[in-house]
Amino acid sequence: MYLPVMKKMLLLFSLLFTCQCFAQPGKSFCITGYYAGPAHRLDSFQVSKLTHIIFSFGHLKGNQLHIGNAADTACIQKMVSFKAKNPSLKVILSLGGWGGCAACSPVFATAGGRKEFAASVKELTDYFHTDGIDLDWEYPAIAGYPGHPYEEADKKNFTRLLQSLRKSLGKGKEISFAAGGFNSFIDSSVEWKQAMRLADKVYVMSYDLVHGYSTVSGHHTPLFSTPQQQASADNAVNRILAAGVPAKKIVIGAAFYARMFKVNDTMNNGLYRPGNFHRGISYAHLYDSITAARGFTQYWDDVAKAPYALNPERQMLVTYDDSLSVALKTKYAINRRLGGIMFWQLADDKYQKGLLDCIDKAAQRP
Repeated sequence: MYLPVMKKMLLLFSLLFTCQCFAQPGKSFCITGYYAGPAHRLDSFQVSKLTHIIFSFGHLKGNQLHIGNAADTACIQKMVSFKAKNPSLKVILSLGGWGGCAACSPVFATAGGRKEFAASVKELTDYFHTDGIDLDWEYPAIAGYPGHPYEEADKKNFTRLLQSLRKSLGKGKEISFAAGGFNSFIDSSVEWKQAMRLADKVYVMSYDLVHGYSTVSGHHTPLFSTPQQQASADNAVNRILAAGVPAKKIVIGAAFYARMFKVNDTMNNGLYRPGNFHRGISYAHLYDSITAARGFTQYWDDVAKAPYALNPERQMLVTYDDSLSVALKTKYAINRRLGGIMFWQLADDKYQKGLLDCIDKAAQRP
């Protein structure tokens, strides 16, 4: 599974050359970044390379979408200000996030709750001059954040919520939602055909496929499945396509952060071994943390198309996206005629020559 650095560089060069000469994204191909950070940092990132930026997150207050404080308001207003130089940029409000949708199931179980929520989204969209709503309910109909209520009826109520939002926002605003990239979400949480008649995009969270509650290590954001791990971006895409969703509405995800696991042993370089999540690392600081001086060796899994690193002495496995893996994901999205690529999250990127730059180059946007 180890790929020498020179061979990896040649593969990246070949990939970018192929993207430039043969595979071009459609005009509607999106590069979407979620952002959870202060307004003042936005000037440090190349927002011009995004087609969509998603404010993360608003939450429910009663039955309404609520923007929590003055700092959040300033962040949204800063995002909208970028439209002066980039009028095609879409600024999207969002609801929820991991741990941020405790009341979603009971609120959206009633017609009144859905209607009041949709009206509040319209009111905030008009107030901020934003372009739509992204729902990050983790998760309808299946267990998500510990202790958050869920019920089987959430699946149908999610469709009804989309209906209320479309009625309130009209056809001119975007409606999207974040989907777990694992089989139980894809199979149980969404009425796909009905939902995607109403939604413009589904943002597939093809990351956290091993996560903070996992007791076996693996790749947290692989492009392809391996014999030991079915969960991957490709697995999710194929499963959602089979559910009847048009390819142009599917957007796959990249991770601008790493996950570090303490593994019980270092067989298979620490992959697919018993262990527990240790901590996350932003991409901006990743390569300070996994150096040879710190005891790490970096590897490339050519089946999963995913990098990882291992410190055998400390028994620490690190799984992440890098410049090659995000370029390959971008090329995959173009070649499969998907709607685009998204990532969590912009505040974890480097200010210069980060992963957004790699996605932009792989997409060969004019």
